[in-house]
Amino acid sequence: MSKASPRSTAVRAVDPTLAALFDVHEATLPNGLKVRLLANHQAPVVSLYTFFQVGSRNERPGITGISHLFEHMMFNGAKKYGPKMFDKTLESNGGRSNAYTSNDMTVYYDDFSADALETVLDLESDRMRSLRISDQTLASERQVVMEERRVRVDNEIPGMMDEELGTLVYKAHAYRWPVIGWMADIENITRDDCQEYFRTYYAPNNAVLYIVGDIDPKKTLALVKRYYGNIPRGPSPASVLNAEPEQKGERRAVVRHPAQSPSVMIGYRGPAASNEDTLVLDVVQYILTKGEGSRLVKSLVYDQKAAVSVMLDWSWRIDPGTILFYLELKPDSEAAKVEALLYAELEKLAREGVTEKELQKAKNNLRADHLRELSTNSGRGHALGHYEALLGDWREGLSLPTFYASVTAEQVKAVAAKYFAPERRSVVTLHPEAGAEEAGDEAAEA
Repeated sequence: MSKASPRSTAVRAVDPTLAALFDVHEATLPNGLKVRLLANHQAPVVSLYTFFQVGSRNERPGITGISHLFEHMMFNGAKKYGPKMFDKTLESNGGRSNAYTSNDMTVYYDDFSADALETVLDLESDRMRSLRISDQTLASERQVVMEERRVRVDNEIPGMMDEELGTLVYKAHAYRWPVIGWMADIENITRDDCQEYFRTYYAPNNAVLYIVGDIDPKKTLALVKRYYGNIPRGPSPASVLNAEPEQKGERRAVVRHPAQSPSVMIGYRGPAASNEDTLVLDVVQYILTKGEGSRLVKSLVYDQKAAVSVMLDWSWRIDPGTILFYLELKPDSEAAKVEALLYAELEKLAREGVTEKELQKAKNNLRADHLRELSTNSGRGHALGHYEALLGDWREGLSLPTFYASVTAEQVKAVAAKYFAPERRSVVTLHPEAGAEEAGDEAAEA
């Protein structure tokens, strides 16, 4: 048993090119709101991101899914701007907004013209200060989220397999349940649950504000203080205990559902975002599945024709995450044989490593994707906020190109050997069943 994964305390060497471009102005208001301002005068546009350090990781049985439900609630009006007024006001000023919830955070973002900055700060601070939480709004958004769950999980093969995999990989940690939550919990979350959640997790001391674009940092900070400064601090959120026990062997489950072909989803227990192995695994991900010529795509899809597609998802998390493989197979494929082919490729990587050409290609693609995200206001706000939430300091993101460039073939071998060990593996297999319509046709023929 261990406590929450430690955040990094020492910042790695920052890429000198990026250091010159990211002159971030930092401030913390008396109520605890952290503010990050980055000017970019290439065009008269601005992106504003609000990162709340709350996700499904902060939930408990009985209210799973409340973080995602609350994301919907935040667009239903506050004291000054009533129902539907947030989007209406923002869009009338040429802006747009959206949000997402993950295991570790909930993020709201707006893109708009620079002259609408004060209006957007008024909008965002209004809902942080005095969101309206009514029984009517809760009932309405509850139905929306329940339908979303039916579509994305209950009736979508990857969704139901991913949900099953979570319960295998995690036995004690809150990552065990899906971000969208269990249906029974969504049905029973109360208005009191929502009010308590809002007071605790949507307080300024649990938020970071990123404003990037055509701004004057000094004037912008003054506006932030004017609109956010009198929002009261909330109680300190409870820390999350990582009580996940060590996995001592492979775990398996079977999902039976109407489908045309079998699928396999495999999860390996990975490291926390603050662990440097995470960055080496970023390189490994690109080696294995980035592009048509990547190892697994070339071997399993094209050369051996064992799978229709192969995907690897390695996403950073505050606590140890999951290295997830998803293989869609042909109707006549045997899942066990395709699994064996995948394991053989992973064992080969751990045993023989990679060629210098493969490694350099992965590094080049990874660097390009990283820099591409940092090329826009929205990308910068999102990336820097993401780094701060998961690594403890936005500067860590500016060190990534230098770190990725330094990754060696030996590091790739060592990380592959460590994390692709069979005892770290959990496997969910989809066994296709005849659908109701097919079963009826077969009965009629009989």
